[in-house]
Amino acid sequence: MLVTPPRTRSDRMGGTLDRRSLLQAAASLPLLHAAARVEPEPDRPPSLIVRQRHPENLEFPFASLDTFLTPNDLFYVRSHFDVPIIDRNRWRLSVGGDVERPLELSFEELSRLPSTTAPAVLECSGNGRDFLRPPQVGIRWELGGVSNAEWTGVPLAAILDRAGVKPGAIEVILEGADRGSYAEPNPRTPGVIPYARSLPLEKARRPEVLLAYRMNGSDLPPRHGHPVRAVVPGWYGMASVKWLRRIIVTSRPFHGFFQTFMYTTWEDRGGSPSLVPVTELQVKAQIARPAAFEVINAGKAYPMRGAAWAGESRVARVDVSVDGGSSWKPARLAGEPVPFAWRLWEFDWKVPEGPGKYVLMARATDDRGRSQPMERDPSRRDAVVSHVLPTEIEVR
Repeated sequence: MLVTPPRTRSDRMGGTLDRRSLLQAAASLPLLHAAARVEPEPDRPPSLIVRQRHPENLEFPFASLDTFLTPNDLFYVRSHFDVPIIDRNRWRLSVGGDVERPLELSFEELSRLPSTTAPAVLECSGNGRDFLRPPQVGIRWELGGVSNAEWTGVPLAAILDRAGVKPGAIEVILEGADRGSYAEPNPRTPGVIPYARSLPLEKARRPEVLLAYRMNGSDLPPRHGHPVRAVVPGWYGMASVKWLRRIIVTSRPFHGFFQTFMYTTWEDRGGSPSLVPVTELQVKAQIARPAAFEVINAGKAYPMRGAAWAGESRVARVDVSVDGGSSWKPARLAGEPVPFAWRLWEFDWKVPEGPGKYVLMARATDDRGRSQPMERDPSRRDAVVSHVLPTEIEVR
């Protein structure tokens, strides 16, 4: 089995990732290294890692990455409230607001409409939050708040066309059946609220945005939005609302709780910082193997591997460093690029003869020329963790 050991939790993750600070921080943590080392258990299959039990938040064991599509039982789970129990035969989707013809669709009616099947990666905007310093409020994701699946559903644009969007409409609100409330330390909600996010009308009309009812060829599992969820490729996972029950077209910006208090970053607008909603996935590569603190045989060849993604653009290259960022070499990209999906990569590392601790890194570049930053942008608050994360291993 491939086991995911804990990763380094030092202040270097939140600041400049220069080689000197990396190695100094690594040298200061000998007891953590000894405690964190985990040996493989070959007879035990990988399983989801529990980050929170109520509501259920489960992490994909990223070190087990070995296929393009993530199996449903290993796909990460992000829940804000308890999973609603929904009878598919009684489920209805209402479409209203600034539309000419308000609609209500049953599951049978929706599933008879022309459908699309395509892969897309979903990543929680807090993926990697555990590496931020100071510690942030929220689910302590390490690397596995991300997965890639094949989705089948009806384009949202087709439903909007049926309803007839009125002139002047600017956003489409997606509301789920999951409901609940938050108190401190989160921002307090005004009582019980549903989970809801909005999309700009232009994005909502894009052909890749689906009302999905199948995942990797099977009906949506309850924890992944049964019977119907939104899938918004190219954007962080908070936009892909699960257990979808209402679509509301609006001519005014939506300022719901999850649009304004949560899932926002700071943006400088003419010298005045403003909170703006999290949207597009950033270019990013992650190392699956070797896992943090893995012990590797000296002088042997080691097949490093991982995945990279780039939101609405495509991964053009992945570079790997095995010396803490002093030098970089290109990795091999597997297969052809698939829009909105991740791309697997490999790198054959000739492990040095000399024993010791080594810092490995992976850095992606997309076809727009954007490269993964080496330094954390503090304006991103507790979200959009896309800077290069070092992986420390030991050679013996």
